[in-house]
Amino acid sequence: MKIKRWLGVIAVVFISVVVLAGCGSNSGKYAAKQELNLSADAPLDTLDVSKANGYGQTGNVFESLYRLGNNGKVTPGLASSSSVSKDGLTWTFKIRDDAKFSDGSKITANDFVYSWKRTIDPKTKALYAYLFEGIKNADKINAGKMDPSKLGVEATDDQTFVVHLDQPIQYFKVLMSYPLFSPISKKAVDKYGDKYGTKSQYTVYSGPFTVKGWTGTNDTWTFVKNNQYWDKKVVKLDKVNYRVVENPQTKLNLYQSGKLDYTQLSSEQVKNYKNNKDYTTFPYSITTFLQYNFNDQDKTKKKAFNNVNIRKAMSYAIDRKQLISKVIGDASTQSKGLVPTELAKDPKTGKDFADDAYLSGTIEYDKKKAEEYWTKGLKEIGVKDLTLDLTSDNEGNSKNYAEFYAQSLEKALPGLTVKIVNVPTQVAYSRSQSGEFDILVGHWGADFNDPISHLQILQDGSAYNYGKWQNDQYNNLVKKAQNEDANNAEKRWQDMIEAEQIVMKEQPVSPLYQTVYSYLKNPKVKDVIHNTAGTQWSYKYAYIGK
Repeated sequence: MKIKRWLGVIAVVFISVVVLAGCGSNSGKYAAKQELNLSADAPLDTLDVSKANGYGQTGNVFESLYRLGNNGKVTPGLASSSSVSKDGLTWTFKIRDDAKFSDGSKITANDFVYSWKRTIDPKTKALYAYLFEGIKNADKINAGKMDPSKLGVEATDDQTFVVHLDQPIQYFKVLMSYPLFSPISKKAVDKYGDKYGTKSQYTVYSGPFTVKGWTGTNDTWTFVKNNQYWDKKVVKLDKVNYRVVENPQTKLNLYQSGKLDYTQLSSEQVKNYKNNKDYTTFPYSITTFLQYNFNDQDKTKKKAFNNVNIRKAMSYAIDRKQLISKVIGDASTQSKGLVPTELAKDPKTGKDFADDAYLSGTIEYDKKKAEEYWTKGLKEIGVKDLTLDLTSDNEGNSKNYAEFYAQSLEKALPGLTVKIVNVPTQVAYSRSQSGEFDILVGHWGADFNDPISHLQILQDGSAYNYGKWQNDQYNNLVKKAQNEDANNAEKRWQDMIEAEQIVMKEQPVSPLYQTVYSYLKNPKVKDVIHNTAGTQWSYKYAYIGK
């Protein structure tokens, strides 16, 4: 997520940002064949909402209480209405009378209760279980200290779903648009058992589309209009066809021959096509960073990564401006911190979080400082040289990026040798989980429009804190933002600012750049909704024009 998110093996869909127009009955504007053809960088990993590694495209087949519309705004989903108590601790949702799963069975409040308790159960091993934090008893359940049945959710009748919170959550309504919180049919889970979610026919769907033709391992699949969907009348596309295509030139050839409607351009391709009439760019709330292993199996390396001077030296050694202009070559921008720009604004002043939290001198390229900190760090750990592995996936241009990082580090830091380890995404993901890396090229895309989405990943105990960084002050600030200051917008904002600045001072990760992808897009495809965070792509209103 999304979007290419390093931390999940999600299909990366290349589509366009367009303005959502009204869905009138003017059939004259629609092409006879309503099929959208898209590419993906990697196969689907699962169709089990609880176990997914990301939701870049599956928000179109699974729907929660709400959906994301244009500009991250919450729009109607499976809830027909909602209300919240004055203290912000109890949310009550009314499930639509006409809400159905794709098999025709009625979606009820009990399906939400079952789904959430199943996801939060440690036995499920849900990577996104941390997003339940703030819902009553979720933390204790997730830590294995309480039974999942104690989660603060209940169905007071078939249509009424009630959620009890430990503390108010400012972004709760936006969070409820995330597919993780979609209902799951217990009937389907019981029917398919261990097969549930492993093939397209072994699940049922709640969104505008269903999945057909996915066998669990193949590189092609199709989204098909869901005729049981409550709002099916606005869905114009009959099919969305996917194929996994890793090679940029192959994707470009397919686009030019009309077999793909969108294609992301490589660095070299951008140079040749940035003046093309089909050229456009799409921003993502994704930060790419170097992540260091504080628990490295090698004692010397572990000592090195636990030395702040060595981490700072590595950050100063990377010329981010050159990285973007000479290597990446698209519209991506230099990071100002872990939290990307244009994700959230100060509720009082309107200032962008990344600007508000920015600390000058913590992320800029400075070869002289890099060598000074490096020399000091090596002296402190008692060595004169280091050999480190740099682990990266091998998708797209990742190998070129890794070579740039390695060369930059070796050039600026005397006595350092960097060995590049480029492996398939799933292998890299597995190694990051098990801590089998020295330096990891990581990515994180926001799950929702709030800085906490990025800050959560470095908390102690987070499934995504692969480097096992531990900082009590940081943990306390993030917890304050989510607990005691959750209902005080200004205090909460300041908590997050201070937490972000600790990251930049301590460099447990060294942010590099924020993703802005370059594409060629078919101008006949209309009304696809793109968001920089959460479920990035929505085809609910999309259509092919004449």
